[in-house]
Amino acid sequence: MKILLVEDEKELGKSLARILTQEGYEVKLCHDGNEGLNLALTQNYNLLILDWMLPNKTGLEICQGLKSHINQSIATTPVLFLTAKDTLDDRVIGLDAGADDYLIKPFELRELLARVRALLRRLSVNIEPQPNKIKLEVADLEIELENQLAYRNGRLIKLSEKEVKLLEFFSLNLNQLVTQEEIFEYLWSEEESPSSNVVAAMVRLLRRKIEKDNEPILIHTIYGKGYWFGLQSDG
Repeated sequence: MKILLVEDEKELGKSLARILTQEGYEVKLCHDGNEGLNLALTQNYNLLILDWMLPNKTGLEICQGLKSHINQSIATTPVLFLTAKDTLDDRVIGLDAGADDYLIKPFELRELLARVRALLRRLSVNIEPQPNKIKLEVADLEIELENQLAYRNGRLIKLSEKEVKLLEFFSLNLNQLVTQEEIFEYLWSEEESPSSNVVAAMVRLLRRKIEKDNEPILIHTIYGKGYWFGLQSDG
């Protein structure tokens, strides 16, 4: 498995690259945002590990450039952010850019390795076809799971892998109350341990995408309990 690591703290980058190499990964390390983007676009990597703050081009800009790329093998490459930014708004921005996971600095090396294993394992699983789970329809929202797309009122909505999985979970529990803990267990494996507010950040971002202007609300917050997905009648 090939990993691109873009980290401007040179000593940290070297240490991480050495540890990942010892774990059996093929690692390319660079310290500059422009170089990182060029490598990601011209080489085939199974995982990108990006520092948020980089010289010349930020990790956020690299991620945005890759996720909008016409080449699907590039656009769907998993991205793990290494960042000191830990507010809910920061997480929403990162998820909106297409990040698959976060690791807040400082972090434990064993947690980094667990996140890497989980993202790479998910990549291999997602290659397998899922013929019975291609499309879902909820009210006026149509979800193409395999293509990571949705349509509402003729509007195309591009979704991240986690957003598709969240919509799938909501659809499977249509018109039912679900808790943040249930969402967390469905979206993340036992080896993954994102922060406690990541579910709220993902739901907030998903709402921005699927509920525009005067479109009926589909994701309802039940304060203190969780979320309810579906159309609610006025009565």
